[in-house]
Amino acid sequence: MAFENPSREQIGDILASAGNIAVVGLSDKSDRTSYMVAYAMQSRGYRIIPVNPTVDGEILGEKCYHSLAEIPEPVDIVNVFRRREYCAGVAQEAADIGANVLWLQQGIVSQEAADIAARHGMVAIMDRCIKVEEAITMHGRSRG
Repeated sequence: MAFENPSREQIGDILASAGNIAVVGLSDKSDRTSYMVAYAMQSRGYRIIPVNPTVDGEILGEKCYHSLAEIPEPVDIVNVFRRREYCAGVAQEAADIGANVLWLQQGIVSQEAADIAARHGMVAIMDRCIKVEEAITMHGRSRG
């Protein structure tokens, strides 16, 4: 069966109820897309949890973890800034920590990752920018 993203309304509901967003592949360089997107989401009130195995310390004022498994609190959305060939592994890690949503950024599609998410009861969203979707679906809407 072909993958289909949730509706805009469903995406809005996901974003309205989300708190913690783990960003896998978040760069500590402010000119990178992952940084700009995470910064925008943080400024909108979401808790960003950086995940990058090459960064020690903090990104955007938050402790950076080397893997999803190291995060000591629940994660609502795992937002992935990695190439397609890494997404299935990230999907499995997201399932292992009990994340609710696997979100692959714009330009990234992985049927294998979507299948892993589905098997573990996660919602998968692919080839969509979380910042753009948040702006469209949450305009005038409160999070809660």
